[in-house]
Amino acid sequence: MKKGSETRSLETEEQLLTLTVEEAETLLAQPKPRRGRGAPKPPLKELGPDPQSGKPLVVKDGRFGPYVTDGETNASLRRGDDVDGLSLERALELLAERRAKGPSQPRRRTQSRR
Repeated sequence: MKKGSETRSLETEEQLLTLTVEEAETLLAQPKPRRGRGAPKPPLKELGPDPQSGKPLVVKDGRFGPYVTDGETNASLRRGDDVDGLSLERALELLAERRAKGPSQPRRRTQSRR
């Protein structure tokens, strides 16, 4: 359905035949639903505060698997690490390793040959 530059999707094809003008105006008055990222997921586990910075350490589920974060630095869990069995000490080790590596380098773009 479209009005000017505003568009909204209908849920079913049947709605196309049964939609009234009032229903269409109500649908157009609502904000567009966002695609892609939704609301942030709650943490899988809270490990407590970081002894050095005082920031809370949490385990979250990301696109590439579980990771531990202090809100600033993220460190992926290794194959042998289990979310339920992860200790505060192991989380601190993972974050220390990640900090030692430094920030990731941006990838260079290569030009394609024709």
